[in-house]
Amino acid sequence: MDAEARLELAERFLQEAVYQSRAKQAAGTALHQAALDVQRQCGLGDGPAVVLDLSPAARELVPQLFPAAQFPTGPGPHVAPLLRRWIERQDVLDRERNHFLKAFRQRHGFDRSKYTPTLLAEFEQGLDRINAQATAERRAAAAELLA
Repeated sequence: MDAEARLELAERFLQEAVYQSRAKQAAGTALHQAALDVQRQCGLGDGPAVVLDLSPAARELVPQLFPAAQFPTGPGPHVAPLLRRWIERQDVLDRERNHFLKAFRQRHGFDRSKYTPTLLAEFEQGLDRINAQATAERRAAAAELLA
């Protein structure tokens, strides 16, 4: 497997870790929704929920990312702390995206079909900036995972 394909698998592995944690986070948010100040919340609850148990999809990626011939004892000890850091960082990035969306929609409305071309471009540029940052950081974390 070439380096680029392995890096893409590592990114998927990181995304799976986030999905697994988000399931727990969503359950906690739903249980405490009544106590939250809806005006201040972005839909992600009070903070990240970190779950380091691998999803079935993530477990399927382990042999491809950490082949037994190269990693006879399995993934290195750096994996769990890296996953924790990535899950927490992804939570921050998602909150930034949600806060941007909420603020933009409060200023300009929810119906994008009513946005002027300039306003629509501003909206898309804001999302593109946030998404590009998330992609770059996920890619860097994936490279660190493989190091």
